[in-house]
Amino acid sequence: MCGIVGVLGNHEVAPILVEALRRLEYRGYDSAGIATVNGGTLDRRRAVGKLVNLSDLLVHEPLAGKSGIGHTRWATHGAPSTKNAHPHRAGPVAVVHNGIIENYRELREELAQHGCQFATETDTETVALLTEHYIKQGMNHVQAAEKTLSRLEGAFALAFLFEGEDDLMVAARKGSPLAIGHGDGEMFVGSDAIALAPMTNRITYLEEGDRAILTRQGADIYNEAGTLVNRELRTIQVDATRIDKSGYKHFMAKEIAEQPAVLADALNRYVDQDSISGPIADLDFTDTTGITLVACGTAFYACLTAKYWLEKLARIPVEVDIASEFRYREPPIAKGTTAIFVSQSGETADTLAALRYCAGKADRILSVVNVAESSIARESDVALPIHAGVEVGVASTKAFTCQLNVLLLLAIKAATDKGELDQGSRAKLLETMRALPGIFNVALDRDSVIETASAQIAEARDVLFLGRGLMYPLALEGALKLKEISYIHAEAYASGELKHGPIALIDKSVPVIVFAPRDSLFDKTVSNMQEVMARGGKVVLVTDAAGAQQAGSDTWKTIILPEVDEVVAPLLYALPAQLIAYHAAVAKGTDVDQPRNLAKSVTVE
Repeated sequence: MCGIVGVLGNHEVAPILVEALRRLEYRGYDSAGIATVNGGTLDRRRAVGKLVNLSDLLVHEPLAGKSGIGHTRWATHGAPSTKNAHPHRAGPVAVVHNGIIENYRELREELAQHGCQFATETDTETVALLTEHYIKQGMNHVQAAEKTLSRLEGAFALAFLFEGEDDLMVAARKGSPLAIGHGDGEMFVGSDAIALAPMTNRITYLEEGDRAILTRQGADIYNEAGTLVNRELRTIQVDATRIDKSGYKHFMAKEIAEQPAVLADALNRYVDQDSISGPIADLDFTDTTGITLVACGTAFYACLTAKYWLEKLARIPVEVDIASEFRYREPPIAKGTTAIFVSQSGETADTLAALRYCAGKADRILSVVNVAESSIARESDVALPIHAGVEVGVASTKAFTCQLNVLLLLAIKAATDKGELDQGSRAKLLETMRALPGIFNVALDRDSVIETASAQIAEARDVLFLGRGLMYPLALEGALKLKEISYIHAEAYASGELKHGPIALIDKSVPVIVFAPRDSLFDKTVSNMQEVMARGGKVVLVTDAAGAQQAGSDTWKTIILPEVDEVVAPLLYALPAQLIAYHAAVAKGTDVDQPRNLAKSVTVE
């Protein structure tokens, strides 16, 4: 969630830090700040709100120095305010932190007994004060930081900067990602490679429990046991970390429009003519007796969709769990279970904890991720990249469709291994999938129709989404998208559940968005739709031409998509779900790419 950057550089560091933080804006934040060391003097600047506020402050109160740390904060402990913004300072120590220190109250009580005074409501201030306390006891800066780290419980990524030390930084990770960047006579720290891309393409990812002592000459990395270790230095593709809107008004609009291209790329990597290739081809589901799918948010709805595919195509029983519930429910894992974890960032805290619970219990752990070097990917037996490219908008779009793409390919492979899908049927399904990028392009031409409908939907206070079968998870995803970026209250229901309570909500002020391609469940869905219209509900029907003709002209709005096989319909119908939310948010004037209270990568519990 929070963004961290650190630089031991050869140039004035303040503008470099601010630019790096700008590349981390996509993670979500409510305040920002930087600290520098100049001629041995430690100083900092902090501001609430967008980075432009920090930039304005630095114009009037500049910070000099070639060593510094920066931070974008997403509030956990303490409301967004200047005093709660990072970096936190205690005497000669400044600290930036992502995560939650779970034992900070006990540490505060201990520090209070030593006469320490607290200026903030945050857990992070405790880290700075504890380090200062150890320095006062006679430890040097590195020893004090290491002693502090040994006392911390919880999840954290930390970077320490010290007064009087122009060529020293300490970094550590436990549960939250942190990367080290290598330059020429310079060293860098960042929450992810995106922040560091303009400065270096040589990256070392710290592993769980690692700490690093950085100078401009390099980094000494120690594992949790205190042993000096070597971590692989990787060269990243800088083009893969480019962040620009390419002429679009919002990142979300750009990422919606990129879906045909990224789907085509992903399919090229996983499909070879009439067979599946790449890492999915190496998997064998012959002995798999059950599958557990675990995720959060949008990725959870991708898993719900995959449950339909895996059970119908491969006839394998599937359980789907929200990661934050799964990890504490501690369910029994039966022999023969494959556990699959889905996460765009690959750093989602609850999903990672659920994966660790399954380690040693499930026969095999697979992950479906967008960041190949992420913690979830590294801790899986097999990681399956979705190849969506960098996704900046907080509301996931292209990552969702690329997750669906990989999960459907997994279902096809499992069905083949189980003898439920013959070669001809498999070839036909793969051919259908290969046609999707072109069909997406056709569907994008419906944008103006969707924009017009969305402008009226934006006037509603409440919106309902309905769907059956494979369209039910899509209804859930559509409701989530609308809530996320337009702040309109939205709920989703399986169409058959309408009479079991939700129909009481129907009146002429409530738009009801129905996802209903002309599939095997279409007649059932239309019956539910008629029940809505009989009670004055305003139905927005999303269907194909055949569905529109059969449904008639009594709907309030009809959005017609190209006809597709019902198996792949969830991928296509994700597009109008995204566009409805996007255009409604634009009509309302909300912050589309960085909606309030949300973060792109949820790395705290």
